[in-house]
Amino acid sequence: MLDVSAIAKRAKEVSRVLAQADQARRDEALFKIADQIWLSREDILAANRVDVEGGKALGLKPAMIDRLTLTEQRIAGIVNDLRSVANLPDPVGEVFETSVLPNGLKIHKQRVPLGVLAVIYESRPNVTVDVTGLALKSGNCAILRGGSETILTNRALAGPIYAGLELSGLPRDVIQLIDQPDRSLVTDMLLQEQYIDMVIPRGGAGLHEFCKKNSRIPVITGGIGICHLFIDATANLDAALKVVENAKVQRPTVCNALDTILVHQSVAGPFLPAVVERLSQLGVTFRADSQALAALNVDGSEAPVLAAGPEDFDTEWLSLVLGMKVVGGLDEAMAHIAQHSTAHSDGILTQDEANANRFIREVDSAAVYVNASTRFTDGAQLGLGAEVAISTQRLHARGPMGLRELTTFKWVIQGDYHTRP
Repeated sequence: MLDVSAIAKRAKEVSRVLAQADQARRDEALFKIADQIWLSREDILAANRVDVEGGKALGLKPAMIDRLTLTEQRIAGIVNDLRSVANLPDPVGEVFETSVLPNGLKIHKQRVPLGVLAVIYESRPNVTVDVTGLALKSGNCAILRGGSETILTNRALAGPIYAGLELSGLPRDVIQLIDQPDRSLVTDMLLQEQYIDMVIPRGGAGLHEFCKKNSRIPVITGGIGICHLFIDATANLDAALKVVENAKVQRPTVCNALDTILVHQSVAGPFLPAVVERLSQLGVTFRADSQALAALNVDGSEAPVLAAGPEDFDTEWLSLVLGMKVVGGLDEAMAHIAQHSTAHSDGILTQDEANANRFIREVDSAAVYVNASTRFTDGAQLGLGAEVAISTQRLHARGPMGLRELTTFKWVIQGDYHTRP
């Protein structure tokens, strides 16, 4: 059995070493790790094939299998994202909010690393590399605990990560992988408040709730998305159809994929049949409310359009299923979002600037869209290089958590031997 306390203590110790490493050294480590991963891609893919077959044998859902699966193209994307992170500006040491008080004291805030991150995640082996890159770039150590379904892949990724660290002269323990599946190790991690500064769970609602209830350490939650698009009366319907297709079909197994469209009653007649005709050819099935069924002139008893059940609008589909509801206008659409959204990614398709502005102002989600696909809620797509998680809470960070979201700050006060009167 691994000694999680010893792992956490070691992370805290080497975090001080990492804090002294300059930007050039940390960037070098990222480039070296990227090179080593690409050189090791055949071994990584071989390990991943075993994990995927094991996941299928365990009956994992197709969404989980898709998240688990690596290809050479996906490894190339992971490596490119890592290099993109290395090329981003360094947030550590950034000075902001400077001022000079009437008494002559000079004040500013300065960004510093959070310290030690514990990231607990399911299925996605790319998280192993994404977190490594963002942690190192922002000066943080990381303890990684992936799911049992991806142990072999994570072990295969850990080797190149450790090799890259050693080639750049950084301690290999700045990144540590817990590669044993015993769930008690997660509980042990959540109790290491003396050494770990933040816990970031990436997985289903059960994992998030477990971490929130059992952790002595601050927990960042998010990544569960029930995402909506409201098609307003003034929307360009041809363009809206393309956006809906992209948001639903481009990669349906991820948290920013579209789950429900809310369609203004004045355009439901032409728009909903067009959605069904186009997306059903791509394998999409539908869950429609009574007004949507009426607009489609179906009774909801046969595929691809079924009557929506009581839980369907509270379901993150992670598959080729799309909810459809007809609404009377913007107020009804926003009320539905407030009731059913997980505050992840929600948008409006409209030519009405006033409605767009109201939607931005009143919809309280981490990412709010006007005339764009929800699939852009992603660190790489939004210029962050990658993200360690997508936060849907209000404290500290919201949305994709990139480099700045993995820092905190300290106040710096400079005087001329000032004393307080």
